[in-house]
Amino acid sequence: MRDLNYQLKQLCKRNRDGSYSTQANRARILNQIANQLQEMGYRRMTTRSLKPKHVDALVKRWLSEGMAAGTIKNRMNCLRWWAAKVDRRNVIARSNEFYGIPDRQFVSQHSKAVVVGNDALSSVKDEHVRMTLELQRAFGLRREEAIKFIPAYADQGDHVRLKASWTKGGKTRIVPVLTQEQRAVLNRAHRLVGSGSLIPPQKTYIQQLRTYERHTTQAGLSKLHGLRHAYAQSRYQALTGWACPAAGGPVANSLSIEQRQQDHQARLTISRELGHAREQISAVYLGR
Repeated sequence: MRDLNYQLKQLCKRNRDGSYSTQANRARILNQIANQLQEMGYRRMTTRSLKPKHVDALVKRWLSEGMAAGTIKNRMNCLRWWAAKVDRRNVIARSNEFYGIPDRQFVSQHSKAVVVGNDALSSVKDEHVRMTLELQRAFGLRREEAIKFIPAYADQGDHVRLKASWTKGGKTRIVPVLTQEQRAVLNRAHRLVGSGSLIPPQKTYIQQLRTYERHTTQAGLSKLHGLRHAYAQSRYQALTGWACPAAGGPVANSLSIEQRQQDHQARLTISRELGHAREQISAVYLGR
């Protein structure tokens, strides 16, 4: 292992900021960055060797590869984290605009909803992974939230509550239980794990995450974040009475004043249920 890769790995181990998923993603991205710096001729680097020229070279490469703005911004966050941990914050400009990184596109141009039917679900051999997928589908949960789900804690009758340690950004969240299908999913989760979580007792979160990835791949399932898109679009239809733009429904400028008010309230509700603070993010799931 090259010095920079090793030192970044140790830096991540010493500074466990964020959820397990955030930590794992950060370590993976920083390892990729170290490899790319090596490929571009920056050798014998250490964690304290980071300079503006390295950041400039990385951003130029990412932009030339046509990488999505959101992906580049995630990588910039990791670079800033690295710089902060070695007391070199001034190496990186505070604004991404300085590097010519475009704004993230928040309006979905097409539906990214994914439907996992019961036949597809039955092809997943691991019962904990199947249950995780059912929770993702029924409540629009992120993968990590569904894996860490503890039915005995979460099930509050008319809603489920999510612990801060399960969620992105460390914020507690409530998702309503509105249908018989959702209630049936929760009842199956209770029967499967009792007072435990969807992580089997003998496994860690990371080990169960790898099990999830392996079994969903073997079942031919992919892009499962799309289950959140499907949930959001279904909720929008239920709240407004019409399909969202991403699912072929009317766009914002074709709505009446009353319909626009309904649209806005529905987006606020769905954003909260998905764990987002801004109504603007709903356009990623619903279109505009």
